[in-house]
Amino acid sequence: MAGEDAVMATNDDAAQCKRFAVEKGYWQDPYISLLVPKGKANHAPEINKGYYARVTSIRILIQKFVETTNRECQIVSLGAGSDTTYWCLKEQGLNPKSYIEMDFLAVTSRKCQQIKNKKALLDKLATEDGDIMWSKSEVHAGDYHLVSADLRQLSEVVKKLSDCGLDRSLPTLFMAECVLVYIDVKYTDQLIHWISENVPTAMFINYEQVNMGDKFGQVMIDNLKTRDCYLHGVAACQSLQTQKDRFINQGWTGASAIDMLSVYTHLPQADVQRVEKLEFLDERELLEQLYSHYCLVWAHQDPTNVGLKDLSLY
Repeated sequence: MAGEDAVMATNDDAAQCKRFAVEKGYWQDPYISLLVPKGKANHAPEINKGYYARVTSIRILIQKFVETTNRECQIVSLGAGSDTTYWCLKEQGLNPKSYIEMDFLAVTSRKCQQIKNKKALLDKLATEDGDIMWSKSEVHAGDYHLVSADLRQLSEVVKKLSDCGLDRSLPTLFMAECVLVYIDVKYTDQLIHWISENVPTAMFINYEQVNMGDKFGQVMIDNLKTRDCYLHGVAACQSLQTQKDRFINQGWTGASAIDMLSVYTHLPQADVQRVEKLEFLDERELLEQLYSHYCLVWAHQDPTNVGLKDLSLY
C-alpha cells in the first residue's frame, strides 16, 4: 500500500468531517470530540449530508445485526481509525460480546493514548476484574480489543484476531469504511475468502467508492494521486455488481449493494426531513453525483439461519 502515511491521513480527514457534521447536528455522537481534534476547515453541506447517509445507514445495519443475534456476537472493524462505534453501542446497551478494532500501528498507538487520557472513554472499558492490558499500540479490555495489523498480511491479521480471542463459532460482523479500496484486490480477496472459510456465520459491511470508470471517478482517482494516495483496489469498485462479486466469488452466500443515492431514500424519512433543514443546499446535482459514486455493501453467510440473510437497509 504505497503512501501509507497518505492513506492514514484519509482517516483524519474523514474523522474531522464526521466531527464537523456532528457539531452541525446531523447525528449524535458524544465520543467523537474525545478522539478527533477539531478541524480548521468548514465543510460544504453536500459533504455533511454524505457523511450523514454513510454513518446513519451503517448504524442501522449494525443495530439490526446486534439485535438479530441478541448481542451474542462479535464485531471486527477493519481499518477502524478514529471510529467511535464501540462507545456508542455501549452507551445504547447494544454492545456485542466482543468488539475488535484493527489498523496500522501508528493509528492504534495514537488511539491507545487518547483512550488512556480520556476518562469517558476509559470508563466504558471497565471490566469486572478491572484488568486492562496495555501496550504502546494495543489494548485488551474485557469486550474491547484494539490491535495493530497490516491488512495485506493475512497471517498477521489471523494471529491478531486469535490474540483477541475471536470465537469463530459466534455470528461475527466485519466492517470496513473506505479501507479495502486502498489495498490490492489480491489481498482483500484473500481476507474475504479466509473469513468465508473460517467464520461460518458472518456478515460484512463495506462502504466505499463505486462507478469509478466514469469521468467523475477518474477525477477522484487523480486528485488522490496528487496526495500520494492510490486506490489499488479500484478494480472492485467499477459497479455495484463488481462490489457484490468480490464477496460471492470468495464463497459468501449472498451480497447486496446500493449506491448512496438509493441509501438516502431508504433512511428514516422523518430524520431525513430534519437533516434537510439543517443547511441550505445550493447544488443538489453535486450531492447526487457524489452519492452515485459511493455505495453500501452487505454480504452474509448464515448456515444455521440466525437471520443474517434477512438483514437489509430496506
